Amino acid sequence: MEGGFYTLQDFMTFTKGITYLIMIVSLCAITGFWLFLTDRDTDTKPVEHHKTGHH
Repeated sequence: MEGGFYTLQDFMTFTKGITYLIMIVSLCAITGFWLFLTDRDTDTKPVEHHKTGHH
């Protein structure tokens, strides 16, 4: 920022705006990561355990 902050109000407004942007990005990232973790592939069959007689 070229001019800097001249008043406390300018600084607080800038800080609040940056905080809101960080929170929006964080919520989107957390939601996307949660959906990635809980996504289930419905095309694959579950793994079957065969009894071979060996323990």
